[in-house]
Amino acid sequence: MQSVTGRPSRRSLLRAGVAGAVGAAFGTGCSARFADVELRVGAGFSQGVYYALAGALADAWQIRLGLRKRPVVRQTAGSVENLQLLASGQVDVVFATADVTDNALGTPSPPGRAPRALGRIYDDALQVVVPAELPVTRLADLREHRVSIGASDSGVIVAAKRLLEVAGVDVQRDLRATMLGLDASVAAMKAGQIDAFFWSGGLPTGGLTALAEVRPIRLLDLGPVVTALHQRYPVYDAGVAPATTYRIPSPTTIVLVRNFLLVASEMPDDMADEMVAAIFAERDRLVRANPAARAIDPRAAISTQPIPLHPGAERYYRAAKD
Repeated sequence: MQSVTGRPSRRSLLRAGVAGAVGAAFGTGCSARFADVELRVGAGFSQGVYYALAGALADAWQIRLGLRKRPVVRQTAGSVENLQLLASGQVDVVFATADVTDNALGTPSPPGRAPRALGRIYDDALQVVVPAELPVTRLADLREHRVSIGASDSGVIVAAKRLLEVAGVDVQRDLRATMLGLDASVAAMKAGQIDAFFWSGGLPTGGLTALAEVRPIRLLDLGPVVTALHQRYPVYDAGVAPATTYRIPSPTTIVLVRNFLLVASEMPDDMADEMVAAIFAERDRLVRANPAARAIDPRAAISTQPIPLHPGAERYYRAAKD
């Protein structure tokens, strides 16, 4: 069995044997070249978009690359933990937001483990969820309320703290703050244990859709602070959640941040090329897993700044352009 990354004894695909293994099998089809590769995907919470798309990608990669084993989808806290797992070699592919990835560039990576992008896949929506009946309309109104700002190793908490900072809300002083992931936040709001929670994910996020079916919710309008947020942190932009999203009362301004699919720099170029090809060949499968995948497009996918494209991914996009 081969692994794309991992302990030295299992790294035959990546070390001295990769040229011979791939070269000898080249031209005999993906199934011969990658059959014994075992991929591990760092996803996110089970009710989030990362996790839904990771499952669909696992199926797509098994089919298109001819893998004997379906890639393992690992539930995680989100972008921060995903990048840590990628750097340590515990996973091979991760989802991560542009803000967290930008932060990670300042931290040296182990040899061969620097993050490289397969592509931009969709934009995450930073959403502040409250029960429909709660009399709050602005971030400042959350003072003294019970608020989950995201799991400790997630990208949510990074964006939430920045958003609250711009709004003039001090997490320690002004909020009764907790750090819950999506699944726990949804459960806590159902039980009436929190008054609001931050979430960053694709629209719609399955966990929020399910929550809205049993307890009406609203999203706070982030319009009053989004310009100041963008000026301080240019990775964020304004977006709109349609009224049909979670059956909210009206269209609501939210915050958008680009979302990347990342691998380690040591991944062989041929494999990265084939993985990107599979994303677009199986796009319909991804859309069925979650509508956020409709945003996956080759023209937008190359916009992964500040993270460089993996050379294999870059090769795919150049060939697709010709």
